[in-house]
Formats: sequence, C-alpha cells, structure tokens
Amino acid sequence: MLEARALGHARQGHWLVEGVDLKLPAGALVALLGPNGAGKSTLLRLLSGEWRPSRGEVWLGGKPLRAYTPRELALVRAFLPQHRGVAFPYTAQEVVALGRLPHGKRPREEERVAWALAQTGALHLAHRPYPSLSGGERARVDLARILAQDTPILLLDEPTNHLDPKQQMEVMALCRRLAREGRLVLAALHDLNLAALFADRLVFLKGGRLLAQGSPSELLRPELLQEVYEVSFEVIRHQGRLLAFPVGAD
Repeated sequence: MLEARALGHARQGHWLVEGVDLKLPAGALVALLGPNGAGKSTLLRLLSGEWRPSRGEVWLGGKPLRAYTPRELALVRAFLPQHRGVAFPYTAQEVVALGRLPHGKRPREEERVAWALAQTGALHLAHRPYPSLSGGERARVDLARILAQDTPILLLDEPTNHLDPKQQMEVMALCRRLAREGRLVLAALHDLNLAALFADRLVFLKGGRLLAQGSPSELLRPELLQEVYEVSFEVIRHQGRLLAFPVGAD
C-alpha cells in the first residue's frame, strides 16, 4: 500500500499540491488525471521520494518513505519522470540495464534486460545508440528501463507521450497486465479515454488538490469532467466502457 497523508508541496510560496489524502493498493492500475498544472507530476515526484513534501507524509509498506534508504526505495518503486533522457551515448540495451543496478550482479541479467525491451516492443532497438532514437523509440526504451528495475510499484508520468495510437494501446495493455500480476501502477495521463479503457481507478486533480477518485463508471460524468477541465463533455458507452469527448468550452 502506497499512501499520501495530508500531502503538500510548495515552491516559492505557491502550493503545487496541497492536502492530498490517497491510498493506492497493490494490484491496481490507477490513472492520475487533470488539466495542465493540476499537480500530477508534482504528486508523482512526492510519492516516488524524489521530492520531499512541505507538509504531510508518504507511507509505503507501513513506514514513512523517509525511513527508506535510496537503495531500499529503488527496490520497491520505479519512477518514470515526464522529462527523461540519458546524457551519455549508451545503447538502448545499456540504458535499460541501468534499471538493474539496484539489484547488484545476478545471473541472467541480460535475459531480464531483453525481456523488458521485448515487453515495450523495443528489442530491435537494443544495439542502437540511445541519442539516435526518435521520441517514440526513446519512450519505449525508457519504459523498458523501468520494467527492468522489477519493482512492485511503478509510478509513470505520461508513459504514452510521443507514442502513436497503436503503441499507446500496447503500453496501456502492458500496464494493466502488470497490475493483474499484483503490482501497483500509477500513471499520469492526458487521454481520458485511454484511462477509461484500461484503468481500474481514476484520480482527478485540479489546482493541486484531489477533486475526485473512483472507478471510471463512477467518475466519467459530464458534470464532473466539466468541473475538472472547464469544457463541456459528452459521455457515451462503447462495448461496455464509458468514453468521454469534449464538445465545447464554457
């Protein structure tokens, strides 16, 4: 269980996230949603331990996050930031192998790296220099690095960014599969319908505050979506799932 308790974070007197209470169980794919500037990336950085909260606390496995050493934390959670990259001319395979560093040297490490690349459809990129890859190719390699870390918690900031529709669907299907294996996957997304199709639970932020949380069937309501995004929505049912489409600004 990953838990935020009255979590807040301020920069230069401005609260980016404030008063967030959230319990995130294992075995779930949770979509973190909201407009630009809602605090999604900040919340992920706080939950990952990259940033320390100004108020409140993050708890993981029955103890505060601050009680974990960096290595202990790297073995239980993996964080994919929104802005990512590698400064050195590593191959894609070498970038993914960085995810194995917290585990030390173990047998069959190369197999684990190859597995991670295969899961994201990037195995054919293994020996390509990372800087030479396109945005979409880098995105798949970056996600493979997170998979190679092999943690029970994955915190993903816009994992479908730079991907075409087919690749987006494949990544979200992978996230759902990882959740079904017992992992907690928390993904910040901009696409409401990807969230509706794949997520078990939605969490809406606005202005740094938690506005609503629940299942897609509970939260995909025109009035709530209008409150979150300040635009009118039409919600339809397609093959048993709700889908939402913006139809006009206020």
